[in-house]
Amino acid sequence: MPQDRSLAALLKALKTKRMVVVFLLGFSSGLPIMLLYKVLKIWLREEGIALGTIGFIGWVTLPYSFKFLWSPIFDRFNPFRLGRRRSWLLLSQLGLTGGLFGMGLTDPSVSVPLVVAVATVVCFFSASQDIVVDAYRREILPDSELGVGSALAVYGYRIAMFIASGVGLWVVDPQTLGLTFQQMFFVMSAIMLVGILTTLWCVEPTLMGSPPRSIREAIIDPFLEFFKREGAWMVLLFILLFKMGDSMAGAMLGPFYIDVGFSKSEIATVTTGLGFFSSMFGLFLGGAVIYRLGYRVPLLAFGVLQALSTACFALLALTGKNILALSGVVFFEDFSSGMGTAALVGFMSSLTNRRFTATQYALLSSFTAFGHTFFSGFSGRLIEGMGYVGFFVFGALMAIPGLTLLLKIKWFQEEAD
Repeated sequence: MPQDRSLAALLKALKTKRMVVVFLLGFSSGLPIMLLYKVLKIWLREEGIALGTIGFIGWVTLPYSFKFLWSPIFDRFNPFRLGRRRSWLLLSQLGLTGGLFGMGLTDPSVSVPLVVAVATVVCFFSASQDIVVDAYRREILPDSELGVGSALAVYGYRIAMFIASGVGLWVVDPQTLGLTFQQMFFVMSAIMLVGILTTLWCVEPTLMGSPPRSIREAIIDPFLEFFKREGAWMVLLFILLFKMGDSMAGAMLGPFYIDVGFSKSEIATVTTGLGFFSSMFGLFLGGAVIYRLGYRVPLLAFGVLQALSTACFALLALTGKNILALSGVVFFEDFSSGMGTAALVGFMSSLTNRRFTATQYALLSSFTAFGHTFFSGFSGRLIEGMGYVGFFVFGALMAIPGLTLLLKIKWFQEEAD
């Protein structure tokens, strides 16, 4: 039966409890990531840590790239009576809350290695939560609502990113509340209660087929099922490359804004305040385009826009401190990135088999995260070697391999179920 793509069907789907849960769990996933990718780096830069060191410290987020290694555990085992997905959600959220609280007890001026260690723990629990949230979303939504639900999850994700990096930076600015970074992490730890309460409120998804009965079925079968599909390796390579240049540039935007001369309140107001609304607009438009056209054409168009927006930061580096120019570039970058993210998340979700949802989605998302984490670790060195202008031009050119591959691969989107 063809999917009903009418506006009435879309509005009806958005009113359901499962969509509210998907939105709130997306919020819970988005909160820690910007604390690690952006706020932590600004904190370190203000403490006088070198750009090259900050770039390598960005490797604390490597668990996002390797979460497929422990994801089979979440498909195989059921810790306690809340159910397989809800149990693992609660455990990862409690660990994440404790990790963020622990960040508030560290001080980079005293021990950078301790900051790195605690941040790595935070990332491990954050990546674990992402595994289960992605699996839960795939299992709770019917196929007809998967694209819309993925976009709604990213909405929650982006709102949490706004709170983490926007409100988080605003409260530590001396001209606003003047909190310390440690106090800000305590606040973020308390906000994780949103995710915990959502987990206690939501329902366990209906199990599709029998769960893996052994470690072999949990670890090997999900990968065999995926890689037997025609073109699987090429699709994985595309997923790795699609947002790599955009991610490498984004990883060093915090230090870039500081070096250009913008204050923390200006960064919070423009890059996060304006960026929040532009990304929301991008997600909405991207979701609407995907709803009508599927994934291939939007991925190509959004990838080109992402590359152009990265190149615009090179122009900002040339103009220097200019609030108007910053506003324009940030709007364009977050708008195009929002569209690209909506398309990529929906596409990856559509490729998973419901029996191995946690493991297969973790594999796919690990590939896209790898470009954001491992390769981004060299961003500081690249900036030191070629300057900000050359770095952002390089980031824009990094989009070419992925887009070329998208044009050449034999596209597949088989029914995973």
